Amino acid sequence: MIKRTLYFGNPAYLSLKLGQLVIRLPEQSQAHVHAMSNQESHNDGEGTTSAECMKKPAKTVPIEDIGMIILDHRQITLTQGLMETLIDNNCAIVTCGSNHLPVGLMLPLYCNTIQNERFRQQLDSSLPLKKQLWQQTIQAKIHNQAAVLRHTTGEIHNNMNVWEGQVRSGDTENMEARAAAYYWKTIFPGHPEFIRGQFEDFPNNMLNYGYAILRAIIARALVGSGLLPTLGIHHHNRYNAYCLADDIMEPYRPYIDKLVYEIVSSEGPQELTKEVKTKLL
Repeated sequence: MIKRTLYFGNPAYLSLKLGQLVIRLPEQSQAHVHAMSNQESHNDGEGTTSAECMKKPAKTVPIEDIGMIILDHRQITLTQGLMETLIDNNCAIVTCGSNHLPVGLMLPLYCNTIQNERFRQQLDSSLPLKKQLWQQTIQAKIHNQAAVLRHTTGEIHNNMNVWEGQVRSGDTENMEARAAAYYWKTIFPGHPEFIRGQFEDFPNNMLNYGYAILRAIIARALVGSGLLPTLGIHHHNRYNAYCLADDIMEPYRPYIDKLVYEIVSSEGPQELTKEVKTKLL
């Protein structure tokens, strides 16, 4: 069953009752549950109390249906009992900062019966195996990038197919970077000045948000499979707790790119509003 993603961008009190997530919203939030004002989004946390929320009618969602919860407001309260049950059911809890981009991720420490065995297999995996896995990963990524370019430009880009076939074990010739340089120069025909970067202009804001959510989804799936997200096959930054998630998500990034292209093509330049986030989620 496909798990649900729940996004909270307004004040809320979230608790647990009989295996259900209980959602209580203050009256103002109920009236504007799909539209968050700038004043609300930058509130420092004063105003709405859990007692006020408790007076409002509650909505419920079965815990077993939830795969991810995204918290994007400073006036959201979660009970410890709810967090424990969400984690026990392998639900990822994502928190967002004042810029409304994900800044934190909470995952289970264990949720697989053979986790110890999987950890040992990861630790014992040979360098040739890791290089072969990375080769397959980059081939899949370039293949999907070529498909996105075919969608966005209406043309077949044979050079991408050639580069896909030239990826060697470990991608020693860095075909990933070569394909990426061409890909980002071509993907947005209506925005030839586009530069892909973490802190660059629109539509990087949408790409960054989509990638952050994708990363959380991948990390949740890895933990559920009994794998340790920290132990990557290629990424190995000592300060990165999700190296394997960063590896595995590479072939799926083009899905985010395609969605962002469609939003940009149909609606033009967009701020990272709640409506845009809904489409990305």
